[in-house]
Amino acid sequence: MLEVTALGWTLTIGVIVALLALDLTLGVLRPHAVGFREAAAWSAFYIAVAVAFGLVFGMVAGWDFGAQYYAGYIVEKSLSVDNLFVFVIIMTTFAVPEKYQQEVLTFGIIIALALRVVFIALGATLLSLFSFMFLVFGLLLIWTAIQLFRHRDEDPDIEDNLFVRAGRRFLPLTDDYVGGKMLVRVDGRRMVTPLFLVLIAIGSSDILFALDSIPAVFGVTDEAYIVFVANAFALLGLRALFFLVKGLLDRLVYLSAGLSVILAFIGVKLVLHWAHKDISHAVPEISTGLSLAVIVVVLTVTTVASLIKVRKDPDTKAHAGSVRVRSSKAEDERQPR
Repeated sequence: MLEVTALGWTLTIGVIVALLALDLTLGVLRPHAVGFREAAAWSAFYIAVAVAFGLVFGMVAGWDFGAQYYAGYIVEKSLSVDNLFVFVIIMTTFAVPEKYQQEVLTFGIIIALALRVVFIALGATLLSLFSFMFLVFGLLLIWTAIQLFRHRDEDPDIEDNLFVRAGRRFLPLTDDYVGGKMLVRVDGRRMVTPLFLVLIAIGSSDILFALDSIPAVFGVTDEAYIVFVANAFALLGLRALFFLVKGLLDRLVYLSAGLSVILAFIGVKLVLHWAHKDISHAVPEISTGLSLAVIVVVLTVTTVASLIKVRKDPDTKAHAGSVRVRSSKAEDERQPR
């Protein structure tokens, strides 16, 4: 079992808060359109920080825990790329000006990180108290994988978001972005701008992402510290990664299918782990090394196959995929008349 001292937690949280403050400074205090070169430089920086942390962590805690961290980080990073699909859809739906996209993304990352802390604490507590939660998490991931694969050629509809619908109905909303502010006063009346609705859409989407990503990372490690740092470092680079890959996302046509395979694999791993602990030690378990290898291979094959597909058929477009099952009535209402 991994033993992390209070000093270790303090130093880790201090580094993450410092990086978050840097991201906040870049995204909110200096709003501007982010170019490819800037996005590439910051993406490389955050990945380098995550890799360096893994090396230091592996040397201090042991390479078994180091491998768990890298497996968790790769899982969370790959799932975060799928999250970017939804962020792009949200930005497009609300026609967010490029110079304000950084601000929304940064606040969205802060919300996501706060939600992850809550879900990680809850998940770790449940797993420590009830071993059958490994089975519950495993079945949840397998169900999510099946739904994601079935609806891999769909995109989530932001207008279906309960919070967004409620915001449009009950909040006094301005017609434009009013200099990138979220709250303004117009003719003495307090109003919200569309940027506030965008933040609601991203924040509520983060809840759904956490429901998938937290069980997934607990599938490669049951150490709460590793789950936290893997999530934190994957999320910290999300702002820069958004601007780096948003023009390339349409080419990853098999990403949703690949992620569904990864989620199903981790789900099976969790079910086997539960069976090994609660039923019989004769039930085999999937090692961290094998998990890491499978995740890397699936992502590599997915990326290469996507690029080949797009090269042969340039009109093919990628989709974020959806786990929401829409009723036939709702589908009929969306059909043009």
